[in-house]
Amino acid sequence: MAADYQVHYPVMLPEVLDALAVADGKVYVDATFGNGGYSEAILNKANCKVIALDRDNTVLPRVEELKKQFGDRFDFRQGCFGNFAELVEENIDGAVFDIGVSSMQLDQAERGFSFAKDAPLDMRMSQTGTTAADLVNNLSETALADILYNYGEEKKSRQIAKKIVETRKIKPITTTCELANIIYQVIKRSFNQAIDPATRSFQALRIAVNDELNELQKGLKGASSRIVKNGRLVVVDFHSLEDRIVKTFLKNNSDKTVHVSRYRTPQPSTSNALFGFASKAIVPSAQELEQNNRSRSAKLRYAIKN
Repeated sequence: MAADYQVHYPVMLPEVLDALAVADGKVYVDATFGNGGYSEAILNKANCKVIALDRDNTVLPRVEELKKQFGDRFDFRQGCFGNFAELVEENIDGAVFDIGVSSMQLDQAERGFSFAKDAPLDMRMSQTGTTAADLVNNLSETALADILYNYGEEKKSRQIAKKIVETRKIKPITTTCELANIIYQVIKRSFNQAIDPATRSFQALRIAVNDELNELQKGLKGASSRIVKNGRLVVVDFHSLEDRIVKTFLKNNSDKTVHVSRYRTPQPSTSNALFGFASKAIVPSAQELEQNNRSRSAKLRYAIKN
């Protein structure tokens, strides 16, 4: 299992390391450990400490690898980053969030995050609680439509919800391919489409199952409360809903939002705002877009604590 973790490339890694301003003697939190790419890179970059968080217990073999490699410089705490303030009680110099489902989770077909392979309709990051199948088979047509529209920005949410309810009257919907095929009855699938018609609905259900948007808001607040003066908050996200939350949080808690070169050191502020500087969205380099398909929709935003 451990070898599988090595094939994943952390999205926007050079930009993340620059935004964090990784340095010796500092303490950083990798709030979304996943396959450990950010944690390992931070620890290799400087003689610092990393506290990693993740609610998915399948990451534990990778955790053990980093513990053996870095010893006391690496500390793992199992839990959701929404509980950041409870999981991390000490002051820290920076935190990084990589929002959404990880490549590792997508590759584990049995988790039900992807419709590329048939699997149980699960989608739970913590592997506990309500599954996507529970939602699909038990929610009302209106509630389902609301999830698909609000979390997936699916324009045909009502038609898809109606088709789901019609189908489950005959038999429960239990697998990823069953759900995808229901969606294809509403939105016809063609081979030249850039995005599969099922993508938005699967994203919506995953967000609902894991309460991702609420956890993100809580996580940003928790991390900000632990970051020291001149510390860095860094967030990589992949969808407009997540990015809107991050952008709004940084804007509402900053003096101003300005864009400068990542090679220029932003000047600290003397105001009472939480952050003295907040960047605009930074996008992947052309080279990364060629080498790492997952990065195509990524945006990085960071802020510096007053």
